[in-house]
Amino acid sequence: MGLTTAMYTGLSGLNVNQSRIETIGNNIANVNTTAFKGSRTLFQTQFAQTLSMGTPPSDTSGGTNPMQFGLGAIVGSTQRMLNSGSIETTGLASDLAIEGAGYFAVKDAGGRLMYTRDGAFAVNANNQLVTADGYRVQGYGVDQGFHITPGVLTDLTIPLGKMTIARATQNVVMDGDLSAAGTPATQGSAESSQALVAGGGGAAAGSTLLTDLRSAAAPGTTLFQPGNTITLSGASKGDRDLPTQQFVVGTTGNTLGDLASWLQSAMGIQTGAGVPGSPGVTVQGGQLVVQGNTGEQNAVLIETADVTSNNAATPLPFQFTQTQPADGSSVFTSFTACDSLGNPLTVYATFVQEAAAATGPVWRYYLESSDNAGQPRALGNGTVSFDTQGNFLSVSGNQFTVNRTGTGAANPVTFALDLSHLNGLSTQTSNVILGEQDGFPTGTLSSFGVGNDGTVTGAFSNGLSRTLGQVALATFANEDGLVAEADNMLLESPASGPAAVTAPGSLGAGLVRSGALELSNVDLSREFIGLITSSAGYQASSRVISVSSDLLNQLMVTLR
Repeated sequence: MGLTTAMYTGLSGLNVNQSRIETIGNNIANVNTTAFKGSRTLFQTQFAQTLSMGTPPSDTSGGTNPMQFGLGAIVGSTQRMLNSGSIETTGLASDLAIEGAGYFAVKDAGGRLMYTRDGAFAVNANNQLVTADGYRVQGYGVDQGFHITPGVLTDLTIPLGKMTIARATQNVVMDGDLSAAGTPATQGSAESSQALVAGGGGAAAGSTLLTDLRSAAAPGTTLFQPGNTITLSGASKGDRDLPTQQFVVGTTGNTLGDLASWLQSAMGIQTGAGVPGSPGVTVQGGQLVVQGNTGEQNAVLIETADVTSNNAATPLPFQFTQTQPADGSSVFTSFTACDSLGNPLTVYATFVQEAAAATGPVWRYYLESSDNAGQPRALGNGTVSFDTQGNFLSVSGNQFTVNRTGTGAANPVTFALDLSHLNGLSTQTSNVILGEQDGFPTGTLSSFGVGNDGTVTGAFSNGLSRTLGQVALATFANEDGLVAEADNMLLESPASGPAAVTAPGSLGAGLVRSGALELSNVDLSREFIGLITSSAGYQASSRVISVSSDLLNQLMVTLR
């Protein structure tokens, strides 16, 4: 019976070394598998046959030890080696590697949650971040404000070329110098029309109906008929042409005062408390009088051919004559802002030197825009003051709104004008430019990147960046308890405990590296040594079987 037992003992040695060779073969086969974790086979002794349990020492005997002999070896366990593999840089934004503990959570077509360290991801036709086998990578989504929504796993989507966003301007920063060597303004331009009368022969007033308005030189001919269109085209402000605008008699307004208000709005002439002079378009002594704001860049010029009518009898209803030029050092600039839909809004800014006070120069700035939907061209005005060293001192009236009614955009666009970067030194000329503004036109998602905390940030063609989601990582109380599946996937099991899903870098989870992959942790040198020792163990066990067989044969010969 002893020789037969020896044969079975040798057989157990064959079995365990064969299992170890199988494990080593699997490790070597996956030496280049992304994020593969090698395994090791651990042997244990099989139960031993006990002949004696031994005896304790006595007064007459030193005692005896147990008498046992082993019956071979068994495979105790196949243990997954969980040490991290090396990180290889790939340069692909969709490739992700984990530094530290944790697994990417993915879902298969049936909605089953699986886990992997293989971060070779790509974006599919549905804009989903997926594995090579189409499993959908899980993470946290974002709300409408692009804020991450933690706690709820969802398919991560990256809509390259499909998502478009814009941002309304909120802050505008101007830069440059307003030269203190200029001349403070004292007056604006002034122009007057020919004498105008009403049908009764009296001087025209603001209440005079346009259909009853006549030139004093031809009182028998009315200048306008109901429905006539009055067009302002070719008028200029400073050295800039004003946009063409139209007034319809009976629709836009009915009286000469209505026409005056329309002209004032069309030319962006600003009035109100604190504005120097008496700017505006008014009816005075039977004449239409146009008075511009102070400063040479605010000078309004209207020539006879600039105001036309489709009334064939009076195609040129007004003859304007300049009665006063504008004076005062001034500088003009413009910049583009954006509304919430990304529509560009052109804003014009004119700076006029208002005073050269003992405390430092003071400039008044005027803002206007043709994109102020349904509202006057003028947006408002304010002052900027400097000290005697030319340093910015203070600003007033720097909050502006642009009406966007009827455009579909959020209404209104409100922005603050930051003039703190301007200087008031005596340079050769004044020069003011846009430093920056925080609005953005419409842009399309063009690329993305993943931060160490798993945050997916999209870059848009307009320069904006937005958070698109966050990659989630799962950790387990016992990673050895995960069940391996095909395609580099692992499944939760009772031994592993439930997954604790969290953001990278929190609750024990590792960090994420974008543009990199984790390599296999298989050490070929160690595996080759294992092959040698396993082969030797296998050969030795087979030798035990062959020797036992020879002895049995010899016994049978002896018994014959």
